[in-house]
This record gives sequence, C-alpha cells and structure tokens, in this order.
Amino acid sequence: MLMASQIRLLEQDIWTVESSHKFIGIDFGGRMTVIRLSSGDLFLHSPVLLNKDLANELDGIGVVKYLVAPNKFHHIHIGEYLSVYPDAEVWAAPGLLKKRKDINFHGELGVTNPLEWGEEIECVLFEGVPFLNEVVFYHTESRTILFSDLIFNFSDDENIGVKIFAWLDGVYGRPDVNRLIRWFMIRDREKARDSVQKILSWDFDRVSITHRNIIETGGKVIVSRAFESI
Repeated sequence: MLMASQIRLLEQDIWTVESSHKFIGIDFGGRMTVIRLSSGDLFLHSPVLLNKDLANELDGIGVVKYLVAPNKFHHIHIGEYLSVYPDAEVWAAPGLLKKRKDINFHGELGVTNPLEWGEEIECVLFEGVPFLNEVVFYHTESRTILFSDLIFNFSDDENIGVKIFAWLDGVYGRPDVNRLIRWFMIRDREKARDSVQKILSWDFDRVSITHRNIIETGGKVIVSRAFESI
C-alpha cells in the first residue's frame, strides 16, 4: 500500500511538512519548510519529527545540507536529523549554542546572512525579543517569508484548546503577533521596530507560518498589519 506523501509542494523548489506539536497539552501543529537551493542542497527550516518515510521523501528531492533552528525553541528534532544526515550543517538562533551543548553547531545566525545560502535565502534576527531570538527568513525566488513563533495563524476549525488559547492570546480569527510577545517579551521596542522595517523591505507575498496556516498571497499587507502593535 502506498503511503501518503508527508511533503506538500508549494511551488517549484519549496515544500512544507506538517506535524503534531504539543504545548501545555494542546496540539498547535507544527510546520517545517523545505527549500531546494540551486545547488540541489536542501535547507530545512524548523525540522519536525523525522521518520523513515519522510527521510526517503527528502532524499528524493535533494541533499539534506542545512538544518536551521530559527529560535530558542524550535530545535527539538535536530538530533534526529543529524543521526541520519551526519554531514548536514546545523545553524542556530542566538542562545542555542549554550542551551544545546550536545549538538555540534556549524554556526550561529545573526544580523548578517550566511554566505552558504548566497542570495537565495535572506535572513534577519528579530531583535529586541531575547526570549525568542527568532531569525526570520525570506526565499527570494518564491517570494516566501518564514516565521516560527512571532506570528500565529489559526483557523476557525481548530480544536477547542487551540481556540481558547488563541482567544486569550489575541490571535483568534486573524494572523497576528501574540499578546505574550507584544506585552511581555519585547525588551527593546526600537530594535524590534527596526527589525520589522527590515522584514517589510523584502518583496514577499506568501507567508509560511509554523503555527499554523500558510498565507498564500497578500502576506505583506497582513504581516505589516500584525506588526502595527509592536
């Protein structure tokens, strides 16, 4: 019997993989974004649980080269990938090198873009929120921006736990920055606003969001509106 594909093609050279992701007992859903570079190497943003079938699918589209932990919390499954892809480079958000001393990181992400990805993928550290230290990415060819925890986008058909959380956190019914970040996590609003301007300077349309739904088009207007409260 054929297994259902775990990889969803968005457009040429960019895919997503959805997975369960539980926090405080609630399944918020998770998403890994996979980008194939012109070299054929694969860039894996926020890796999800790896199994044999997923590994086979990844091997079928390219060479797993870059494993990216985009903030202080999206690193749980990195070790699983390294056991299968020991030659892959692991790139970490600031702060993870100290947190995950069990992982041999290739480098730490920051204000500058790693040369390994050239001009195909740009990135910027969202400054002023050290609790997250999230790095936001932009795939120029597909005009897709990648967020992890800075913006949530839940639908109306979520489970009751997610609905209650989304309502309490101010993200129910629309893509938005959650209240925990807006009210408590921002330590330097000037730096945060500078980061927003850098993000909005990119010519993106699609928004790939780890939790939960992708914004296929019109993303720049939506993201700009979400960050108005920063």
